[in-house]
Amino acid sequence: MNPLRRLVRGFTALPIRARLSILVAAAVAFAVAAVSVTCWFIVQGKLYGQLDADLKAGMRASPVELRSAINNCIDTPEGVPQFGNNYIQVSLDDGTACLLRGSIGKIKVDRTDRERIEHADTNAFYFRDGTDSEGKAVRIMLVPLGGTTTGDGQPGPYVGLQVAVSLKSTHNTLNDLALILLLVSGVGVVGAGAAGLAVARAGLRPVDRLTEAVEEVARTDDLGIRIPVEDDSDDEVARLSRSFNSMTASLASSRELQQQLIADAGHELRTPLTSLRTNIELLTRSEETGRPLPEADRKALMASVKAQMTELAALIGDLQELSRAQGQRGERVQVVSLRDTVEAALRRARLRGPELTITDSLDPWYTRAEPAALERAVVNILDNAVKFSPEGGTVEVRLGEGVLTVRDHGPGIPEDELPYVFDRFWRSPSARALPGSGLGLSIVVRTVQEAGGEVTLARAQDGDGGTVATVRLPGAPTPPPELP
Repeated sequence: MNPLRRLVRGFTALPIRARLSILVAAAVAFAVAAVSVTCWFIVQGKLYGQLDADLKAGMRASPVELRSAINNCIDTPEGVPQFGNNYIQVSLDDGTACLLRGSIGKIKVDRTDRERIEHADTNAFYFRDGTDSEGKAVRIMLVPLGGTTTGDGQPGPYVGLQVAVSLKSTHNTLNDLALILLLVSGVGVVGAGAAGLAVARAGLRPVDRLTEAVEEVARTDDLGIRIPVEDDSDDEVARLSRSFNSMTASLASSRELQQQLIADAGHELRTPLTSLRTNIELLTRSEETGRPLPEADRKALMASVKAQMTELAALIGDLQELSRAQGQRGERVQVVSLRDTVEAALRRARLRGPELTITDSLDPWYTRAEPAALERAVVNILDNAVKFSPEGGTVEVRLGEGVLTVRDHGPGIPEDELPYVFDRFWRSPSARALPGSGLGLSIVVRTVQEAGGEVTLARAQDGDGGTVATVRLPGAPTPPPELP
């Protein structure tokens, strides 16, 4: 593993507080470093600009006076102004130079100086950093003066005037500034790291509460724990806390429903199982004692066992249907013909109630649902109508504009029982002797709601008694015809 990857892995392994502090400190360090370096270069430019301006301001002799002095260049020529504690010399294009009056030392002439003396504009000023003969740093100004003439009128060498000033004080100032900026940057980075740690602690305090709540839920299995959230807070941590509270509330509700389902299922299973065990014990005792039951009693007993087995199978099927997660249905949802679904359910209902008259008027309608679940829901509604219809009665089925109504002419549902008809395992006291688990309408309402519709159950209002079940389902685009 290369060092960079190892460093990244080590950084990601740090706690969030440490990572935030390091990131804040690094960001501040980068910003302070950028500002410090920029400041240093700006000050350097200003100081050098001031030096250059001072050098130009000290150039008071005219080119004619300089040439007059240069023609008789000696160590202390007359007519050339003093430049204070500066370096001043006349340099030739061959690299030689002679000091003028007042110079404190000799400037080293390099190839650039010689080229500018020979070829550069005589009205220009050229500046550069250089050294004197002792190696000390100086700021140099070069003024090309053009060619000269010898005593006999022949062309002489090209010359230029070089004036320089020591950079010692400037460098000292810049070094002091660099030290100050370094100290300020260090203090700023340390302060930023401390501030970042404080901000990280304050910002992550709600996350700590969330972590403690999750650990408490994991330890105690108590889904009633909630994280306090301010109503006016809408930051990421507040939304996370609200999501956690919503999740635990949903889990608590789901667990409560699950426990209620188990309790209700156990209660409903107890009766048929007890009856089934009693009947089987009677049959077993009859075989063991060698005293067979009368044929009529034996047939009635076997019919009861078969009916109880059928009831158990239906109850287990209903429980499986209710226990299926909603996410397991999504992949099977498709556009289905509600009219075809109702027709299939009607065929089954007519077999279960051959003594009834079941009329239908069905218009085409398409909706998005799971085909098998939707057919089961319609069958459950029709089964209720068949179950509670009197012998020779009529069941009316209508489908139009996505509204399915099933009307029977039975005793109807009392008004005080209507709020409970869709509860799991709820059965009307007057219907407890009839077969059924009390889960049919629960399956209906769940299936219809998953398809985006709604279902209602009400007493018929035309005075003839009975119940009207109404299912409303949203429409869906008509699927294209299948290719032959």
